[in-house]
Amino acid sequence: MKKLSFTLAAAGMFVMGTTSASAAMFQDEAAAEASKGFTQVLKEQFIQGGPAFMGIVLLCLILGLAVAIERIIYLNLASTNSAKLKQQVEDALASGGVEAAKEVCRNTKGPVASIFYQGLDRAGEGLESAEKAVVAYGGVQMGQLEKNVSWLSLFIAIAPMLGFMGTVIGMIAAFQKIAAVGNLSASLIAGDIQVALLTTVFGLITAIILQIFYNYIIAKIDSIVNDMEDSSISLIDMLAAHKK
Repeated sequence: MKKLSFTLAAAGMFVMGTTSASAAMFQDEAAAEASKGFTQVLKEQFIQGGPAFMGIVLLCLILGLAVAIERIIYLNLASTNSAKLKQQVEDALASGGVEAAKEVCRNTKGPVASIFYQGLDRAGEGLESAEKAVVAYGGVQMGQLEKNVSWLSLFIAIAPMLGFMGTVIGMIAAFQKIAAVGNLSASLIAGDIQVALLTTVFGLITAIILQIFYNYIIAKIDSIVNDMEDSSISLIDMLAAHKK
């Protein structure tokens, strides 16, 4: 009886020790995963996705960010204090006439100042000519604001498509392995499925990042265009008042 009790106690201690060791190992693995930085984890997942499609998706992200940053810088430089410019042009018209107002526009950057200059340059031909010049040059400036934005929308569209294509190709490879072996084994196709899904994830991440920049750029362009239209109306009103 004593031997049986001793055996059961020893077995219990062994089980408890094994459980404790397993729990400690699990905690160590979890701590190791947690200690990895976001960049390191992202890098490992990117490498697991394979260089073929992941490289193309990364290229879309880099080119898209380059276009987005260039547009943001350009649009911020194109933004001007239109209220201040309109007041300066109005004061110049009252004190020095059209030439003084044109000089103010020459010394001011931005599409609004350029439109003002074109309208003032045609002011001698009448209000109708000035208005046509403002409308025509406003279209030119709008084209400059929207330059390269179509490329950004292209990268947003093709990044998830490339990810989906990588997923389809990975699934095809997984089914080919199943057909060759003739046995459905999770361990056999798990790697291919993981690679396939990673391409989709990174494609969607790329599209989401670029979409945020795209929406900001479109909102900025709309704001500048509205400012241009409002300022153009104000310029025609100022020229009409100056002609009286």
